[in-house]
Amino acid sequence: MEENKKLVTILIPAYNEEEALPILYERLVKLMDGLPQYNFELLFVNDGSRDKTLDILKEMRKSDSRVCYVNLSRNYGKEVAMIAGFDYINGDCMINIDADLQDPPELIPEMLKYWEEGYDDVYAKRKSRKGESIFKKLTSWGYYRVLQSMTNIQIQTDTGDFRLLDRRCVEAIRQMRESQRYTKGLYSWIGYKKKEILYDRDARVAGKTKWNYRQLANLSIDGITSFTTSPLRWAAIIGMLVSLCGFIYMIIIIAKTLIYGIDVPGYASMMVVILFLGGLQLIFLGIIGEYLGRAFYESKGRPLYFIDCYNEKRETNIK
Repeated sequence: MEENKKLVTILIPAYNEEEALPILYERLVKLMDGLPQYNFELLFVNDGSRDKTLDILKEMRKSDSRVCYVNLSRNYGKEVAMIAGFDYINGDCMINIDADLQDPPELIPEMLKYWEEGYDDVYAKRKSRKGESIFKKLTSWGYYRVLQSMTNIQIQTDTGDFRLLDRRCVEAIRQMRESQRYTKGLYSWIGYKKKEILYDRDARVAGKTKWNYRQLANLSIDGITSFTTSPLRWAAIIGMLVSLCGFIYMIIIIAKTLIYGIDVPGYASMMVVILFLGGLQLIFLGIIGEYLGRAFYESKGRPLYFIDCYNEKRETNIK
């Protein structure tokens, strides 16, 4: 590589992407060849794939020294795969992109242009999302608005992991080693100078999505519990309001008893109150349990991941 050129690392987490990798590689090669003013490296993180993803990456490496790979010991999930990639990045900046090509690599020149103008975080915001159900679009739209209303951090709505990060942003995120990760929120939390670009998100070029609604729900809960304690505060506020209502109702019952004599309460109303308060308590216990569970996992201090193998001459930045 020419030393006077800036090095751009393109980070691609991959899990069972054997069908998409050849198409992705072809488009990235065309892109890199069209930007001779930069040096590139393609850093693939194989997240414990069960198909031929790793074999394809090894073959790519043999024919193209720009291709690098890190093979995790098992499937840890995309969030951990990304921080593993962050630990092995060598570039002056990093561009994170999914292997399924829903995010077009052809936006990278525009990202690099804004980076050269001094922006540290150039993120792509979706104008439209092909290949996704109306339910998923609505829940995604609602989730970002709920999260924003609960935290004082400016959360970037309708964005994913497709973005360019300057080296100092990479170094900042690398320092955050929590096991229950929500990287989309970390991008906002670290600050730095940001720039938004708009694009239309495509459908997958091959294969099937690795996300299901259960996983998306878990990621959403991680996002809320990582960046705000508002659910705990609201639980306390609602608890106080319910207690106040109960106290007022008790005063009313005592007054009615003193004035009109013994009052025999109805069975239906009594059951409604018991079930309502019991359900409320269980909800609040669940909220407390989520935060307590996060503290439990973080207290173990386990490594985020283990590496099975990686290509020769790779340097790690793990501290």
